[in-house]
Amino acid sequence: MKKYPLPTRFQTYIPYLIIVVFLALMMPKSARFEYDYRKGSPWKYEALVADFDFPLYKTDTQIKEELSNSSSSVIPYYKFSDEVTAGALKAVDAALQHNGEQLRGTVVSSVRNFYNHGVISDENIKLDRKFGVVSEDLVYIQKEKRAVKYPLSEVYKVSDARQKLKNDIVARFPSANVDSLLRYSGVLDAIVPNLIFDRATTEMAGSGAKGEISPTQGFVSAGTLIVSEGEMVTSEIQQMIDSYKKEYDANMGSESPVLVSLLGDVFLSLIIVLILFLSVFFANPKMFDKKGEHYYILFIFSLASLPAMIMSRIESSYLIFLMPMTIIALYLQAFFRNRMIISVYIVSLIPLLIFVPQGGPLFVMYLLAGLVAIAMFQTFNKGWMQFVTAMAVFLTLTLSYLAFRATGAVNGIFGRDLLHLFIGSLLSVAAYPLIYLFEKVFGLLSISRLDELADTNNPLLRELEVKAPGTFQHSLQVMSMADCACRAVNANAHLVRAGALYHDIGKIGNPQCFIENESLLMKGDGAKYHTGLTPLQSARHIIRHVTEGLEIADANHLPDALKDFIATHHGTNTVTYFYNIFINEGGDPAREGDFRYPGRKPVSKEQVILMLCDSLEAASRTLKEYTAESFSNFVESIVESKIAAGQLSESNISIKELGLIKVALKSYLAQMYHERVEYPDQKTDR
Repeated sequence: MKKYPLPTRFQTYIPYLIIVVFLALMMPKSARFEYDYRKGSPWKYEALVADFDFPLYKTDTQIKEELSNSSSSVIPYYKFSDEVTAGALKAVDAALQHNGEQLRGTVVSSVRNFYNHGVISDENIKLDRKFGVVSEDLVYIQKEKRAVKYPLSEVYKVSDARQKLKNDIVARFPSANVDSLLRYSGVLDAIVPNLIFDRATTEMAGSGAKGEISPTQGFVSAGTLIVSEGEMVTSEIQQMIDSYKKEYDANMGSESPVLVSLLGDVFLSLIIVLILFLSVFFANPKMFDKKGEHYYILFIFSLASLPAMIMSRIESSYLIFLMPMTIIALYLQAFFRNRMIISVYIVSLIPLLIFVPQGGPLFVMYLLAGLVAIAMFQTFNKGWMQFVTAMAVFLTLTLSYLAFRATGAVNGIFGRDLLHLFIGSLLSVAAYPLIYLFEKVFGLLSISRLDELADTNNPLLRELEVKAPGTFQHSLQVMSMADCACRAVNANAHLVRAGALYHDIGKIGNPQCFIENESLLMKGDGAKYHTGLTPLQSARHIIRHVTEGLEIADANHLPDALKDFIATHHGTNTVTYFYNIFINEGGDPAREGDFRYPGRKPVSKEQVILMLCDSLEAASRTLKEYTAESFSNFVESIVESKIAAGQLSESNISIKELGLIKVALKSYLAQMYHERVEYPDQKTDR
């Protein structure tokens, strides 16, 4: 395996440094809540204590339920008073100092019990009309710095509490004169409400009662213990953690000094970009020498990072499912092969993984969906069939979303999230036509464009078929043979197929000059084209199809990559047939240059494959035997002749790859010229 060193030119690293700066500037400037938790699992970190006051946000289910059951009633807020509770218990205990220990213990225990539930006034609460009617079923109680909704039936009115105390004493001491005892001791007067009505909070909540649902249902104060280490995360605790996380991500800035924070952003950006650089290097180290393709990869990575960085800065986290990240995989597939596509696509998802809320599940979802898109788009990539790919992406995202939702790793409004995934999947296909703009900007040649050029209904190819039918058939055979060779060495088959169809396009102007067209385009007198021409004249006419082919390619705006095949398919070889005749007739060997093609030697392995296949297809028609040995000798002789003539001296093809190509071509010829059964004539009865 050939080893490639790291690029030594500083210019190669400049765009990577620019991306480092871009990422560092785009990074979120606030701290992130980094704990991983889910309902039903124990809290695996140290105790979480609130560093600041924060509102307790309602869950999506609660909001939906309140929207469907909304009315004009207002739920009153009460504050639980520890001072009132302690004072009442102390007063009751003091009032019964001269009574028996058992009686006093029974009374204190009963009072403590209903005070723990809460005691409110018997009087009805009155609010201004603009706030609506006070609810008779529910109350909010702020206890231990948490505001929680309770049914009114779970708390006691003062009258109910006093009656409960009497019942408890009678049950314990049936013969006691309870009314006299409580009246003269002053115990009943000591029972006062320990739930204090909070008018300000109630009116604030009531101001939005009509037509609006408050997103919060109370407040949690700084210093409150949210969850202890090892404690099970219940629905209530999860709601508190979610609320704390939301406020933390929105309001908490980095506690590090500005310079340290900036250096941290730069260093993290450098790590991400280094992963990108090494991914490109290991996937294809030659990419650094291809400016257009190299810059395109960096552009696509930056394009993929942008939505992730934007989502990390806004609070509307539900928009994350709208991101059409799978289009990044399709943008890469348009110009590269799988190794480069997958490497760059995975790295392009890293900012999503690091900076976006629920980044882990999103990374897995879009990675899987991107791979599905790559596989599907190879078949469903034209016209309406692109929407088949979009539906496959949507189905993949939906199934993975459901899996993560079932485990609690993602949360949100189910219908809304599915709608966003559907829109994002459609956007992945709808945004694909931008590939043609990128093709122009970066000077690339997409697989879609190559497939369009290789369509034999293309006007230029139809002209070739009509004017030079033999050349057209030769081109088709070269295309098929080259396609087989490409697959043996993982070369770009799409590029070679298109190159094979256009490599002889210059023969359109003078098709009779070439032997494959002579029998179809014979002159009226039956004379062959080269009859009466000198070897030098014939050679000049033949050589001209290379320069004329380049002129036709320019006139029809063919890509440079296809022009390279026109210029290199004969390399700098001579027109051997007429040169040999020239020498045999006593010509001057010094004039060899007059018989040499004005092309260039092939450089890429795709160009080498086309040169070999062009020569093999033309020469194979002279084979006398169709055996495995004859095919092997034939291929070996053609390849050796190209090497001996120095035509492969500038190519980057390896000896191993050349060997694999020869094996593939020998097999192809054996299949092409296989023996056929001779059908016997049917005997006729006499």
